[in-house]
Amino acid sequence: MSEIAQQLVNGLSLGSTYALLALGLALVFTTFGLINFAHGELITLTCYTAFGLSLAGMPWGVAVAGGLVAAVLSAVLMERIAFRPVRGKPPTTSLLISFGVSLVIQALITMLVSPRNKTVPQWGWLGESQRLGGLVIPRYQIVTVVVALLALAGALFVLRRTSIGLQMRGAAEDLDGVRLLGVRAGRLLVLAFAASGFLAGIAAVLLMARTGGSINPHMGLMPMLSAFVAVVIGGFGSLGGAVLGGFLLGMTEVALRAWLPQSVVGLTTGLIFAAVVLLLVVKPAGLLGKPLEEKV
Repeated sequence: MSEIAQQLVNGLSLGSTYALLALGLALVFTTFGLINFAHGELITLTCYTAFGLSLAGMPWGVAVAGGLVAAVLSAVLMERIAFRPVRGKPPTTSLLISFGVSLVIQALITMLVSPRNKTVPQWGWLGESQRLGGLVIPRYQIVTVVVALLALAGALFVLRRTSIGLQMRGAAEDLDGVRLLGVRAGRLLVLAFAASGFLAGIAAVLLMARTGGSINPHMGLMPMLSAFVAVVIGGFGSLGGAVLGGFLLGMTEVALRAWLPQSVVGLTTGLIFAAVVLLLVVKPAGLLGKPLEEKV
């Protein structure tokens, strides 16, 4: 039972990080139908900003705050410079641009900083462990779950209980109708990108805690792919589905890595993708997504 409880905590820790990233990705897609594959680079920019501030002698809290600000500003700049000029174009255009933005950011960091791994100094308290009954849990896992749940609760509260959130949800259902009511679509898109950047920044800080502060120019790729898979599992167009998909993906990944025989544990990613394919055969819209005909 203690082993099961330990893996449950591990799964919640990883799943909450995926849920943060998936919610940010789904927020932009749900509102404006844009899949931003450069979303993972917001993680990278957060971490390298924190790294730079640490090198400048800033304390851990200031470095983290600076990284969050960098994530939000970078997300807004992506919208302004890369995506706004192609608004209204075919979806493949913005999709290709997002890939281009991702590659450019990775190349710039590689050239201007280093292609090698760097280490961001971490708050020492996070590296210690906490004993809870028969469990010994790293404190970064506890912090990850608590911070992620608070961020998710705050984001969902804004979306469901504030006028801005109501406008975003309205835009997701009928963008033209929202425009007729006098809502500025451009302003909503900026806010959606800013919110996605903030969520990605929080996820980046939690990922740094998980890896002991180790960062590299390509570190955002795999979390981005995992977030995309989480959105697919939950269903495109459903913010709650993105969160659910993130938690399910994290817990499934941890369970497979913990209990599969060592000889086949390397197939974890392949097994997860096979399960996603089977899910889409049974429920093409995902767990909580709406069938396409209901959206027309």
